[in-house]
Amino acid sequence: MSGWGTYAAAWALFVFTHAVPVRPPVKPWLVARLGKAGYGIIYSALSLAVLAWLFVAAARAPHVVLWSMPTGAHWIVLTAMLLAMLLLALTLGRPNPFSFGGAGNADFIPEQPEVIRLTRHPVLVALGLWAGAHAVVNGTLAHALMFGGFTAFAILGTVLIDRRKRRMMGVHVWQDLRERTRGARLTLPPKAGLRVTLGLGALVGVIAGHQWLSGVIIWPRFLP
Repeated sequence: MSGWGTYAAAWALFVFTHAVPVRPPVKPWLVARLGKAGYGIIYSALSLAVLAWLFVAAARAPHVVLWSMPTGAHWIVLTAMLLAMLLLALTLGRPNPFSFGGAGNADFIPEQPEVIRLTRHPVLVALGLWAGAHAVVNGTLAHALMFGGFTAFAILGTVLIDRRKRRMMGVHVWQDLRERTRGARLTLPPKAGLRVTLGLGALVGVIAGHQWLSGVIIWPRFLP
């Protein structure tokens, strides 16, 4: 299979694994056989494996340059990644009935929404920040398509999830919950300091391990 053929196959599998296993009646069927924890573990491992293949396929696709990396653009990426990591650190595992990535949604208090006051879909916003910033510094055709596709995926995902949640909750319940959340005061989750520290540590780890993750070393760019 050619470079573009492998790239197209990786994209097709990525779309398939992010569209089919999460839709009814496929997801309930899988959960009934694998268990909720088993489904989550297997689906997460599969998603990471497909994502890794897509990265490799993009790197091996024919090198067609659309634009060069702008001077100083690595600082744009760093800023976007800092925001993305902090957003994930402050919201993962916290109640969020509007989207995914939350836990204990029955305990969600609209008057104390924490960072959900700013965005109903923190994981997708973080994905969009990561992908959009990386599109700036990766000007080859394959990478532009990949990071541009992830950005579009993040934007479209917010629309589709809102539509599904409105249907599941009922329009009036969803709208009332959204309005109460919007009108609340911004608060931080318990142990916010620890979460921020972990988020910053994860960012440092990504920078240090970027060569292993993508084959490109980046940490010297941030030295004086």
